[in-house]
Amino acid sequence: MQQQVLGGRYLLKDKVGTGGMATVYRAQDQVLNRTVAVKIMLPQYAGDATFAARFKQEAQAAAGLSSPYIVGVYDWGKDGDTYYIVMEYLRGTDLKSGIRSHGALDPKKVAQIGSQICAALSVAHKHEIIHRDIKPQNIMVLPDGNIKVMDFGIARAKNSHLTQDNNVLGTAHYVSPEQTRGQELGPTSDIYSLGVVMYECATGQVPFDGDDAISVALKQVNELPVPPSQLNPNLDADLERIILRCMEKDPANRFQTADELRQTLNAYLAGRQVDVPEPTRVIGAVPAGGAGATETRVMSDQTQAMARPAGIGNTAVRSGSGMSSSASGGADPYGGKKKGGKGKIVAGVVAALAIIGVIAFAAFSALNSGAKTVTVPNVLGYTQEEATEELRSLNLGVKTSSGYSDEYEEGEVMSQTPSGGLQVEEGYEVEIQISRGPEPIKTTTVPDLKGRTREEAEKLLEEAGLVGVASEASNDAEEGTVFEQSPAEGEEVEEGSTVTYTVSTGPGTVSIPNVVGDGENSALGALEDAGFSVSREYEYSSRVDAGVVISQSLTGSAMPGTTITITISRGPEPDTSTPDTPATSPDSPTTGEDEEESAGAA
Repeated sequence: MQQQVLGGRYLLKDKVGTGGMATVYRAQDQVLNRTVAVKIMLPQYAGDATFAARFKQEAQAAAGLSSPYIVGVYDWGKDGDTYYIVMEYLRGTDLKSGIRSHGALDPKKVAQIGSQICAALSVAHKHEIIHRDIKPQNIMVLPDGNIKVMDFGIARAKNSHLTQDNNVLGTAHYVSPEQTRGQELGPTSDIYSLGVVMYECATGQVPFDGDDAISVALKQVNELPVPPSQLNPNLDADLERIILRCMEKDPANRFQTADELRQTLNAYLAGRQVDVPEPTRVIGAVPAGGAGATETRVMSDQTQAMARPAGIGNTAVRSGSGMSSSASGGADPYGGKKKGGKGKIVAGVVAALAIIGVIAFAAFSALNSGAKTVTVPNVLGYTQEEATEELRSLNLGVKTSSGYSDEYEEGEVMSQTPSGGLQVEEGYEVEIQISRGPEPIKTTTVPDLKGRTREEAEKLLEEAGLVGVASEASNDAEEGTVFEQSPAEGEEVEEGSTVTYTVSTGPGTVSIPNVVGDGENSALGALEDAGFSVSREYEYSSRVDAGVVISQSLTGSAMPGTTITITISRGPEPDTSTPDTPATSPDSPTTGEDEEESAGAA
């Protein structure tokens, strides 16, 4: 890539990522001599006045936020037709990649991450800024395990006019129900999204999935999540209640502030009693797989513009506006009323299905009011035979599967769906998962990263099932290539292990030894050991002993390989006059020989 300098100051090095609105580069701040991240608006948006305004708003808003858990914004500007933001350069990996690599996280780690995100949101909310795009891709996990919240690219100040459009921005897996409806957003919307993030951290999967953004967003509105403990039996009840309270459909039922949620998470981390009410539950038994369960599908991680179905949030008809639901209608050319858009059809179908569901449930309850129900026993830790016998004794069906577990011995029940204590009808099929014991340790060979670019190194590590943590340092290796790694190439390590590697920023300057007053050989050795070439000159000096350095051409610091010229004393200049012969005046017309003859004659 041809090197480019933005604003006469930021030298772009290499691309580190692309988001929904911008590309991010690693760059060198040539004024403060530090590595920074520069976010440059994508070309298709740079000419759009609305997006340009939103981009500048991001910089102005984020620059005012100061927290150890928020990525720092240093500068922003416009270079030609390009808008850019200069941010803190982070070393680490995003939370989404971490979940993909490691699966469900330890409950305490989930709470710690949630608490730190709360700290970041608390600062933003006090500035009346709602993030609106909290998701694992926007959470950077640093090498020390702490996090920083990134990307206020679609955040907005409370009274910003920039969001009054026909799109709901955000990633569908994490948007709140009110964001899907296009309603006014507040702090509780970010808290909902944070609840989804903690759910994914705790279970390794998102609560709602589907074929497209619209179907996922509608599930956020209409379906309750499967309790995370059904997906991860190691999750305790306190943390589950915290997560599900964040994900309540009604904002009034959630934690109302980030500070309130953080205090609760910190109490949980400290082992204190957590007073959180039971979350909203599905009426009746939860079917195997849960109310919100769907086939797992891989969707794009990029933030996308998601069309808001008209009518879902009743945004077209406002209270007191004096406009009826048909105010924008009229006869179409065929004599009928003008048809609504696709969004209205979707909304109508959803509403109809909801009504039908209520009616069907009522009818089903009436017809089966005499059906016998039983309480599902808790069979965790039972052998397969014991669990099967216990369930069948209650006229319940049994479906088995298996998996690895560090907690349960081989042959014991490690999870069950539904959980023990739920009321179901006789004949209901309970799924139990039988432990195969601890998962065998999978090993992999550490690839050779030396000489590779950062992107090539990350690809090799990903293919090997390893996690890379990069740093930078000056080195004689080609700029932008790896020159050091640990563990070394060829070593066998456990899959998921971390490999640290160092990328060269090119040869840096080094201090020049001061060799004035040193002997010639000593000075030569000192300069060459420091990486410099040496040129020698000699001159007479009545003040400096022979063989001692009188001066050097450069001091301070310079690039390795620079030539340093040292001047070495020859000692005093020798006297060229003849001994015992008086010195004659420069004006004397006679020679010394003539003088001797004259003296003898005298």
